Amino acid sequence: MNIDFANLQLQYQKYKVDIHAKIQAVLNKSNYIMGEEVYELERALEGFTGAKHAITCSSGTDALLLAMMAMDIQPNDEIITTPFTFIATAETIALMKAKPVFVDIEPDTFNIDANLIEAAITDKTKAIMPVSLYGQPADMEAIRAIADKHNLKVIIDGAQSFGSTYNDKTDSNLGDISTTSFFPAKPLGCYGDGGAVFTNDDKYAEKIKMMRVHGQNKRYYHKYVGMGGRLDTIQAAILLAKLPHYTQELADRQQVAQRYADALSDSLKTPVIRSNRSSAWAQYTVRVDNRDAFQAKLKDNGIPTAVHYPMSLHLQECFQYLNCKQGDFPISEKASNEVMSLPMNSFLTNEQVDYVSSKIRENI
Repeated sequence: MNIDFANLQLQYQKYKVDIHAKIQAVLNKSNYIMGEEVYELERALEGFTGAKHAITCSSGTDALLLAMMAMDIQPNDEIITTPFTFIATAETIALMKAKPVFVDIEPDTFNIDANLIEAAITDKTKAIMPVSLYGQPADMEAIRAIADKHNLKVIIDGAQSFGSTYNDKTDSNLGDISTTSFFPAKPLGCYGDGGAVFTNDDKYAEKIKMMRVHGQNKRYYHKYVGMGGRLDTIQAAILLAKLPHYTQELADRQQVAQRYADALSDSLKTPVIRSNRSSAWAQYTVRVDNRDAFQAKLKDNGIPTAVHYPMSLHLQECFQYLNCKQGDFPISEKASNEVMSLPMNSFLTNEQVDYVSSKIRENI
């Protein structure tokens, strides 16, 4: 059986007519930068998320940078985050010349452990940056309480979780500023790089809109030092074609996840989703022993897998200057040795999920 990890080609074939029409409209107008589709998408994203302001940008990485620039993060400021995530989370903090301060994760959700955050706060701490890893928001009620107590800002790295919820609010509404990525393999992806920043704060929104176009408040007049962080109009058009299908895709992802859980929860550690949350299921990530051998067996049966992520950030060479060492964040380190992501997308059939599950049970 041929199993596709993300099924981007099948998705394209299903929506091809709408995608081509949206792209052709941009080509006909030749308005490739900040065309009307960019603003149309932003209004659609506001409607989908309930956020007052949705500001598109060039990537999920640039979304994090824009968030910190809007908050005026300065060199040597500290931002608390998780070491078990994609490097962009901490990388952007470092690019701002601020200091990433790591806090270990919960062993079941893989998200930052809110119970450990307060002990990491110093007089240099300016913000907390939780990651909604694999698609599920972190414990935002506890994190918000800590942030309010210590007068800290909250930036959500929601690169993997667009459309997820916490207490019935979308995770685009959970931070002072929330971000997401539209990288092609994300739950809602364009056909290149793209991202968005969400906020209910008018001042942040105004500043971010200027920051993404080199800090200008009108053409060639620059209020801030900014960046070239715009979303291409063609990418906005593609997302406009895909967004109307997204609610159904999220429901389909949930069905796939539930079918995996029903088949595998007796055999290995399957994902845990808290009762007050939903996941966008960017990945369906399980824990296994002898991961390399296990992946090889699945590959022999035509089943692709991936590892998100094989080394915690505190052990990466680029962060040696933080003077972290093996054993500092043991739950993250253990997870990095055990996690394995299975095929997850809206178009997996029951037969395909059952096939993957059966091969896992055979080889466990």
